[in-house]
Amino acid sequence: MDGVLIINKPAKMTSHDVVAAVRRILQERSVGHLGTLDPSATGVLPLVLGRFTRLAAFYNEADKRYEGAIHFGVATDTYDAEGEPAGPRQPVSFSLPELRQAAARFVGTIQQTPPPFSAKKISGVPAYKMARKKQSVELAPKQVEIKEFEILSLKGEIARFKAWVGSGTYIRTMAHELGQILGTGAHLGELIRTAVREFRLEETHSLEELGDSVEVSAIKSTSDKKYYVNTDKMAVNGVAERLFIHPRLILPEFPAVTAPPEALTRIRHGAAVNLPYFGASRPAGPSPVMIRVFADQTHLVAIARQIAGTLFHPKVVLM
Repeated sequence: MDGVLIINKPAKMTSHDVVAAVRRILQERSVGHLGTLDPSATGVLPLVLGRFTRLAAFYNEADKRYEGAIHFGVATDTYDAEGEPAGPRQPVSFSLPELRQAAARFVGTIQQTPPPFSAKKISGVPAYKMARKKQSVELAPKQVEIKEFEILSLKGEIARFKAWVGSGTYIRTMAHELGQILGTGAHLGELIRTAVREFRLEETHSLEELGDSVEVSAIKSTSDKKYYVNTDKMAVNGVAERLFIHPRLILPEFPAVTAPPEALTRIRHGAAVNLPYFGASRPAGPSPVMIRVFADQTHLVAIARQIAGTLFHPKVVLM
């Protein structure tokens, strides 16, 4: 089963929990995600299945969009609502214009230190494991890009926001540091991912909807978050037409061409092939033209790189 499926991740589940659930429901072992979400966060979790897992490399630097709420007055050790207070509650007296002025400092290319409770590794050990043991966690700052950080409202101690950030940005750190700037402390109270590059919240499906779509009985155990299914493979395969993202909507920044039948065998074996590409010839510089190659209107068979003119070499073969 090959395709891209967008799940609306529920709170209290890890991204790996969701991947495991989809593997069981669809009886497909080859399932991966395109960017981890914190357990407490919800929203867009794109999953790649089957041969389409080979497309994951094209999403390593994917921009992401979020909406959420920041709670001022108290910081936590995890930088979100799941953690323990890091100090006494502080009074909140700033205005909405003052908050927006402070938030504007984050927009642009900045240095950001990951939270101590994160999967970043120190000498091979995940930082969160050290933080849980109250061990010292010293993570190096890294460069991230924040394209938008807009404060939408402020009611009492709670501000709502939307953000558009580059890969590797921690929204929890943004909330924590904003509290430091304003002198009140703060933590991330709610986070919804609304987009991962071309994938949007309105395209998501719940795990329950996925289970129902293949006519299975999915029984959720709240203690271990497992899904148990009993279905036949034919019913499972039927989910593709109804819930998977149409292949023409994947990687839209790459031009799409339809390969003639005689080219498909060469593509299957990874050989260079002439394709009916009518764009400009290969531009100067280090970035060659990349295209999506289709066998027809719905079957994506390869991502190919231009060698010269209409000659392309398959970089990823999905046949």
